[in-house]
Amino acid sequence: MCGNVLIQKRFMKICGFSLLIAIMVFASTVLANENENTSQRNPKITDNPEPVTNDNTHLIPKTEFEGPVLEFDFPSLHIGVAEYEEGPTGCTVFYFPNTAKSVVDVRGGMPGTIQGIAAADGGGVSAICFAGGSLYGLEAATGVSAEIFAQSGYAGVHGVRGAIIYDFFRANWIYPDKTLGRAALRAAKPNIFPLGAKGAGRSATCGKWLLKPFEWESAGQGGAFHQVGPTKVAVFSVVNSLGAIMDRQGNVVRGHYNPQTGKRHTLTDALNLPPSDDDSANPSVGNTTLTLVVTNQKISMEELRQLAKHVHSSMTRAIYPFHTSVDGDVLYAVTTDEVDNPDINHFRLSHIASELAWDAVLNCFEKDDPEKP
Repeated sequence: MCGNVLIQKRFMKICGFSLLIAIMVFASTVLANENENTSQRNPKITDNPEPVTNDNTHLIPKTEFEGPVLEFDFPSLHIGVAEYEEGPTGCTVFYFPNTAKSVVDVRGGMPGTIQGIAAADGGGVSAICFAGGSLYGLEAATGVSAEIFAQSGYAGVHGVRGAIIYDFFRANWIYPDKTLGRAALRAAKPNIFPLGAKGAGRSATCGKWLLKPFEWESAGQGGAFHQVGPTKVAVFSVVNSLGAIMDRQGNVVRGHYNPQTGKRHTLTDALNLPPSDDDSANPSVGNTTLTLVVTNQKISMEELRQLAKHVHSSMTRAIYPFHTSVDGDVLYAVTTDEVDNPDINHFRLSHIASELAWDAVLNCFEKDDPEKP
């Protein structure tokens, strides 16, 4: 009798253990199926890797570059360039060791600036920072300000103005940050400016108005310099425009490129082309051209404002279309107020600067590959 009871208890334990295993297997199967269904509903949960950002990437600023440069004579202006190759993206810093006065002219519908309002005009400016990274890139300007503050022995308040371009046409979300801004300021030196896809223009593009089969092309940062007697004038531009770049003969030399024909087209040319499926689509957003005009000529604030307006308006000859609702064009005009040259009035100064702006735009990109026209 006792033996039968013992056998029954053992049998019940075995059955209970088997039932527990069966339940666990069933639960595992259900959970696996649910995970599979969830993955099908939202593939990002399992298939999408973590975005590459400044917060999860070891970034090393690059401040030395090879390639074409503009050499000029303007000792009271120092320029520093720094990049994150991992982006790639970067910033370009214009530093005025003795401070200067500045104004801003903002055009188009999508600008991104720091101290980029008229209310900030006239006060002393120590630096202007152009950067990629859209609004996040404005952080680079705070790094410039912090580095100037440190180099001054933590004395005074140093005005830094800035503006950004949208350059997230890449596979990551890396942007110019405070560390990169500080690195650019430390690397600043007079009389040399890297040309092309460098600094703030590292991932800049142009000629995005015309859609398929047309393609945009890489652009970058360009510069030009001229001196009349003691008066120095320099213009620097980071071109990331919706419009294409035009030469002085009215030809498109960058952007609106048709790989099927090997030609670039103006908007007028496009009117005579067969319609495409994309003709009703809106042009690309995220376009900006950033420009700095700087002189050592003593001029009034009103003349400086007019200089900014004159030059910015003239740039529609070099970039077309320009100042659209999906551009965020920003121009800063700066004078270091060092010389008083009676042979240069503000009318002539504006004309010189406008011609230099066109040259700067034309210098912002590497010339054509052999297979392109």
